[in-house]
Amino acid sequence: MIQEHLLQEIYKKFAKKVDSTLSPYACHDNEAQRLKQETEQEFRSAFAIDRDRILYSGAYRRYQGKTQVFSFSMMIDEEMSNRSIHTTYVSQISRTIGKVLDLNVELIEAIALGHDLGHSPVGHDAERALSNICQKTGIGHFCHNVESLHIVDNISRKGEGLNLSFQVRDGILSHDGEVHNTKLVPFRDKTEDDFEEYINVKKQGKSMSWMPATLEGCVVRISDTIAYIGQDIEDAIRMGILKRDELPEECTNYLGNRNSQIIDTLVKSVITESWKKNYIAFDKDTSHHLKQLKQFNYSRIYTSTDVKTSNDKIYRSMELLFNKYLTDFQKKNHESKLFRHFLDFKSDRYLSRFSPEEMVRDFIATMTDRYFNEEVKDYLLPGRF
Repeated sequence: MIQEHLLQEIYKKFAKKVDSTLSPYACHDNEAQRLKQETEQEFRSAFAIDRDRILYSGAYRRYQGKTQVFSFSMMIDEEMSNRSIHTTYVSQISRTIGKVLDLNVELIEAIALGHDLGHSPVGHDAERALSNICQKTGIGHFCHNVESLHIVDNISRKGEGLNLSFQVRDGILSHDGEVHNTKLVPFRDKTEDDFEEYINVKKQGKSMSWMPATLEGCVVRISDTIAYIGQDIEDAIRMGILKRDELPEECTNYLGNRNSQIIDTLVKSVITESWKKNYIAFDKDTSHHLKQLKQFNYSRIYTSTDVKTSNDKIYRSMELLFNKYLTDFQKKNHESKLFRHFLDFKSDRYLSRFSPEEMVRDFIATMTDRYFNEEVKDYLLPGRF
């Protein structure tokens, strides 16, 4: 029989020991805040609970079926990066940095595992297509970080949400690996009202100054860039879009020309520049070369005509499916997968709070590449074998 009192005593001693090692700038476990109060468990911190809720969610399981950069590439080559691989890399890199800087590693891991939950299927092009449709229907721009927060707050657990801590939710909303920052200073005084303001601004297609509320969130945000910049190059080389000797020499001489070298250089820069500081940063030289490499990736990979070959199909397919599901909702077609695979499993809390257009957006955003592709084929070729 488990000795509960002994277990609690062991955990309290362990938690006290861990807490005593944290940097004065770290977020401590007792700072965790939830919208809906719970009786916290005795042998896991609030942030560990958040991590596990994300880890066991349906949205997390669908990571492995979502493209990272190259649309439909996983259907051709299963070693190409997907959201699951990227998220694992972000978690590993950010935990490495956080551990050395004496930050709260369980908070870091929770943010890292949840930061990309809101990505749509079929990569960034599909997200732009979905965003265009969302704007036309009056529900604003689609932003994957906003959708990630929406998933953990309003879609998971049949629409009841995961009730994660403020700090984890903030880290999920505040990650943005595409914006280049040399130095990330946390905005520590955020509130739920600030969340609401930021979400409204993003849905209008505008930008605003916005940083994570914790150093742990800043670590995940900077690690997001570290995780994708070199791996996208490796994937592009694997796809035949790029050759290694085409990489900018100035950058590779400084950062390295392989993913492992780039990660090593960037992590060391962050650790040395952020040591005992109330911010997370790269040194100026590393930041300069990283920015150049980002610009190279955008011109040769992300906006390459070789990568955009399926763009027209993606845009047309997205609009076809969105309109189909919206019509199914309006006609109350309960045979539609919108109902059978999504709405029929949602609570009144979700169904009463969001418009039909928002529900269709959420259904599409949760799809894997394979599911999206099969739905398009089923729509265009109904009754096929």
